[in-house]
Amino acid sequence: MPLGIVLRKSPGVTRWVPWTWTAVAVLPGAGPADWRELRREGEVAEFHAATVTLELHGAETEAYLHGLTAQSPSVYVIMRDASGEAPLEVVLATVSPYEAQDYTDSGEEIVEKVPMPHGLLAWVQEFVDAHHEDQAFVKRKRDKKRIDLVQDGIGDPRIGSASDVYASPSLKKQRLS
Repeated sequence: MPLGIVLRKSPGVTRWVPWTWTAVAVLPGAGPADWRELRREGEVAEFHAATVTLELHGAETEAYLHGLTAQSPSVYVIMRDASGEAPLEVVLATVSPYEAQDYTDSGEEIVEKVPMPHGLLAWVQEFVDAHHEDQAFVKRKRDKKRIDLVQDGIGDPRIGSASDVYASPSLKKQRLS
């Protein structure tokens, strides 16, 4: 689903940061955009910065379900500092809190949490209902092989002495010479 990303530019609170950029909304089904100004109030402006494709995968339904059952279901917008005219590059949007957390680990991306609109919430819920299968917890069991009875693979069989099982054959030859 195409998803428009709305970013807000507002004055910074210190002299070292003149502007702050935050993701404030998403627009489900939005058309293409390239930093189109939506509205302005004084020095605060909102831009339709980009439109990215929101993809849902059947293997990720547990993560989507976790996000939907949160107190505030959200869309996570992943951005990077841009080197061109635009201040930020919108990389992607996801509804998986697990994927969003993976992007926060590197420290190179900016991850913003935006409330999920009701229509998008219903769309994701429908996808989860159609594709989610609960996985039963299966405790791993150890095999029954007794490994404490025989010591396999210790030493070199070419060394005859039981006291020198960890010696290498080449060192033994040198000692005999």
